[in-house]
Amino acid sequence: MDLASQMILFARVVDTGSFSRAARALEQSPSAVSRQIGHLEDRVGVRLLNRTQQGISLTEEGRAFHERCRAVAREVANAEESLATMGALRGTLRIVSTVAFGKAQLLPLLPAFLDAYPELRLNLELTDRPVDLAAEDVDVAIRFSEQIADPTVIARKLAPNRRVICAAPAYVERFGAPQTPEDLARHNCLGLTTVTAWNDWVFDDRGGETLRVSGNFEANSADAIYHAALAGVGIARLSTYLVQDDLRAGRLVRLLPHYVQENSNIVAIYADRRNLAPKIRVFLDFLVGHFAGVPPWEREAA
Repeated sequence: MDLASQMILFARVVDTGSFSRAARALEQSPSAVSRQIGHLEDRVGVRLLNRTQQGISLTEEGRAFHERCRAVAREVANAEESLATMGALRGTLRIVSTVAFGKAQLLPLLPAFLDAYPELRLNLELTDRPVDLAAEDVDVAIRFSEQIADPTVIARKLAPNRRVICAAPAYVERFGAPQTPEDLARHNCLGLTTVTAWNDWVFDDRGGETLRVSGNFEANSADAIYHAALAGVGIARLSTYLVQDDLRAGRLVRLLPHYVQENSNIVAIYADRRNLAPKIRVFLDFLVGHFAGVPPWEREAA
C-alpha cells in the first residue's frame, strides 16, 4: 500500500476509534488494517498508536501526524469529487441537523434536491448533541448561531430564528396567561437538557434581561418540548419555524407578545476547506435559495 493510502487508513482508524470499526467501514479484516498501520509506523519511524486491551490511543507524534493524514484524506476525496463533476454529481453527502428543524423544515425539501441530483446519496442524522465535523466526517450541519464554538468552521446563514413564548389553549384556560416575564416564575415552563443556556429566557426589549425558568418537564430536543407544549404540559419558548402553523390554527397561543425574545440565526456550518467539494457547494446553494429573504414559515404572515 502506498503512503497516501496508509495515511488515509490511519485517519479512518483514529476517527472511528478502533481497527475493527475502520475495517468494517472499508470492508477489510481488522488484522489487515492493523498490519497496514504497523507498516506505516515502520515507514515513518515512530510509534503512532498506543495499543492496549482497552483500545487504541494516539501518541504525541501520532496526534500531530493524524492532522496531516486528515488533510490528505480530504484532498483525495475532493479530487475524486472534482473529477466526478465532469459528469453528474456523485457520492454521499453526510448531513446533520437539529431534530426539530430537520423534521419540520429540512426533510420536506430533500426530495426536490435528490430529483435535481439523482446520483447523489444523502446520509442524514437528526440530533441536538454537539457535532465534530471533521472527526465524524460530516459535510454540512444545520445549527443555530449561538451553538457555534469552533472557530475553524464556516457558518452560512440560512434564515433568522425568531422565538416566541407559547402554550396550548388548555394550559392557558387552566392556569391563566402570564402578563409579565416575572409571572413565568409561577408557571410550569418546559426545559431543554441539551443546551441548558436555552433555559435562560432573554428579553431583548428589556436590555437583554435574562430569566431562568423551571418546571416539572424537560427533554433533550426542541421537538419533544414542542409536542409537550401541544399536549398542554406547560409553557415553552420555541422557534417560529416550528410553531407558526400551530399559532395560526389556534393549537398554540402566543404569550407575552409585547415582549421581544432573543433571536438568532439558523446556519449551515461546514469545515474550512480551501476547495469546497462540489456536492457541498450545490447543497448549500440549494438551502440558501430556498430560505432566502422572508423564511417560508413566515411568508403567509409577512
